[in-house]
Amino acid sequence: MLELTAYHEAGHAMMAVYLGALVESITIDPDWDDGPERYGDVTIVWSNTQLTKEDLGDRVRIALAGPVVEMIYRQEPFHPALVAEWAQDWQDAWRWAEPLEKQPKRRLAYLENMAIELYRFFDEDNAWAATAAIVDHLLAHETLEGEEISDIMSEWLR
Repeated sequence: MLELTAYHEAGHAMMAVYLGALVESITIDPDWDDGPERYGDVTIVWSNTQLTKEDLGDRVRIALAGPVVEMIYRQEPFHPALVAEWAQDWQDAWRWAEPLEKQPKRRLAYLENMAIELYRFFDEDNAWAATAAIVDHLLAHETLEGEEISDIMSEWLR
C-alpha cells in the first residue's frame, strides 16, 4: 500500500514540477487532521493570478497524474472516475475543467482524453524514471521538501 501511495503522489508532484509549478512538499505520512482521509499528500503553491486556459489545463493534468501513474504501476487501466480512492482527484480535475468545458459530456470526454495523454506521457522511459526517482526518495524518507524534489527532478528536466 505504501509503495502504491508513493507512486500516486509522485505522479502529482512530477507533473507539477514538469509544468513549472512549485511543489512545497510531498508525503506518504500525512497528518490525520479534520480533512478527508488520505494516505499521501502533495502541497503545491499556486500563483494568485487570473487563471488562463493553460493554467486550468495544467491543474487538470496535475490532478489526474496521480491516478494515471497508479494505473501504470498497477498495470490496470481503470477509469479515474470509478476508483473510490481517486474521488478527490477526479473532483478536482472536474472542477478545474469546468471553465474549459461547460457541458458535462464534453467535459467528461476532455478529462478522458487528458488521462490518455498523461498515460502516454508517463509511459515514456524518461518520465517514468523521473517519477520512480521521486518514489525511491519518498519511500526512504516518507516526506520530501520542495528543494529535495527540485534536486531529484533536476536530473530529469534537462
